[in-house]
Amino acid sequence: MSNARATAAETGSLDTFPRLLMNHARQRPNRPAMREKEYGIWQTYTWAEVAERVRSIASGLAELGFRRGDRLAVVGDNRPRLYWSVAACQCLGGIPVMMYQDAVAQEMAYVMEDAEIRFACVEDQEQVDKMLEIKDGLPLLEHVIYDDPRGLRHYNQTFLHGLDEVLEMGRIHDQHHPDFLGNEIDKGSPDDVSVMLYTSGTTGKPKGVCQSHSAFIAAAQGGCSFDKLTDQDDILSYLPMAWVGDHLFSYAQALVAGFTINCPESGETVMGDLREIGPTYYFAPPRVFENLLTQVMIRMEDASGIKRKVFEHFMDVARRCGADLLDGKPVSAGDRLQYALGNALIYGPLKNVLGLSRVRVAYTAGAAIGPDLFRFYRSIGINLKQLYGQTETCAYVCLQPDGQIKLDSVGTPAPNVEVKLADNGEILVRGPMLLKSYYKRPDATAESINAEGYFMTGDAGFFDEDGHLKIIDRAKDVGKLTGGGMFAPNYIENKLKFFQHIKEVVCFGNGRDFVTAFVNIDLEAVGNWAERKGMAYAGYTDLACQPQVYELIKECIEKVNADLASDANMSESQIKRFLILHKELDADDGELTRTRKVRRNFVADRYSVLIDALYSGKKSQFIETQVSYEDGRSNKVSAELRIEDAKTFPPLPRKAA
Repeated sequence: MSNARATAAETGSLDTFPRLLMNHARQRPNRPAMREKEYGIWQTYTWAEVAERVRSIASGLAELGFRRGDRLAVVGDNRPRLYWSVAACQCLGGIPVMMYQDAVAQEMAYVMEDAEIRFACVEDQEQVDKMLEIKDGLPLLEHVIYDDPRGLRHYNQTFLHGLDEVLEMGRIHDQHHPDFLGNEIDKGSPDDVSVMLYTSGTTGKPKGVCQSHSAFIAAAQGGCSFDKLTDQDDILSYLPMAWVGDHLFSYAQALVAGFTINCPESGETVMGDLREIGPTYYFAPPRVFENLLTQVMIRMEDASGIKRKVFEHFMDVARRCGADLLDGKPVSAGDRLQYALGNALIYGPLKNVLGLSRVRVAYTAGAAIGPDLFRFYRSIGINLKQLYGQTETCAYVCLQPDGQIKLDSVGTPAPNVEVKLADNGEILVRGPMLLKSYYKRPDATAESINAEGYFMTGDAGFFDEDGHLKIIDRAKDVGKLTGGGMFAPNYIENKLKFFQHIKEVVCFGNGRDFVTAFVNIDLEAVGNWAERKGMAYAGYTDLACQPQVYELIKECIEKVNADLASDANMSESQIKRFLILHKELDADDGELTRTRKVRRNFVADRYSVLIDALYSGKKSQFIETQVSYEDGRSNKVSAELRIEDAKTFPPLPRKAA
């Protein structure tokens, strides 16, 4: 490394991710930067080792012809060598474009064509096969690099390269051109595009969001400072690399703070790996926290009567004082003693089973989390908080400060972020973490940022009396019933998804006389409930149409209706009629995005016959639907769906806060 570069680092110009990486390699060379579980054993890579491998991959890419400004597609599970490829691409002034590993080939083809991809780095044979399937339609694609060689021995395409081969090419290149990579890193500017992440495409084709080094570093620095993250922290990186949250938490913040990224062996082993690592810093969408709690409740339902009584007693104690203890609020000596006993018998072992015993800070985002769910985790001593952000804001807009946690808000504006509301209630955001542009979409860029430099989020919300932001719904989805009442579908859907037996909901009502709903049951939770009742069923479709299941879901809906009746704004949005869908909504069928957001318009078009039946007073409706599988096969699922009426309630006085 040249003296000039060392001096630049010393003077604090750590303003790009490659410079941050190389600085960690100098400052803490022997500290663990990454771990990966492989064949049941945790492999550790120090910062010095990571920097050396990134250097080799970058030099290997350069040997293959990778140039400044080129885009590198990255596809696969969370693997150290894929993260290193992201960093290597940035060292050369390139732009990594992460894609969802479970996307079908044609979905990938759209992104790769739009992003003008010349190079792709993929995990394994499955992803290589997708590349081969679409390559003829991608004339710009020149090289495909794979990490895991298993199953690829007889693949002889000249454009295929093993990552080990690229690493070796890079080492030889580095020997012959020792100053090359340092010079390339020096050319980098904080204003350069550091990554391109595609939006979920809820309402149309996904757009490539170009984010600069400075934007993500600003978001990472703000988050690290806010939660006092250091190089001693550990995080489990298991959420898709293509998701903005992973790029902030598992990449940007790790390179800012210097903490350790831990990659699980596979998607199936995440829970076991979580327990082994015991992260101090943890992020999961609400669905993961819901699934964890569902598992706990299923196990307790199968436990003996004595164990259930002990569990219920100490959970009552936790609900009464656990959150107050976590926030440092006054708690009586008797409750402290009871809670300490509960911690020894219930909370401690439970946190250990969940893999959360060392967690100092846990976050959730992406959708609203139910107050009961939120309260449960905080009551057993897990510092679970909510955040708010979008791909266009580096997932960084609002955070919940310690000791100021509200169950129904996303917190206050994050450090260095301005948030205000437009006249129509839309949330407007300004700060250093805003997108540079949408790729090749100057029209969309201009439409998303107003004359004052505020990004228009498309979300509707309001500030409470303490300055905490509350999200209502997507602004475009907020409508009105014919009677004039407000209709906010996502608000209602989230209330229903808080019940463990409900996995997904889609509500309809804009421009209608009343609200109706499609429901997806949670097969595991409802299946367990059915088995305990001695109910026989052959699968999801069979279980979903059982009269007892309809009664179970009806109870959940009527509880939500009773809650809505006490909300002056939402009392007219009670669900009057519903049905349980004969299949789970699926991203492979185009009904969900890869981030599991409902594509509302698509679902409405696809199941228009069911919507008509809900509003025409029918008691049932036949439906036949084509479903797709990851391997390309398709099939048809049909059923005669029951349509049920739910009890609604007269508006009540607003409940006290």
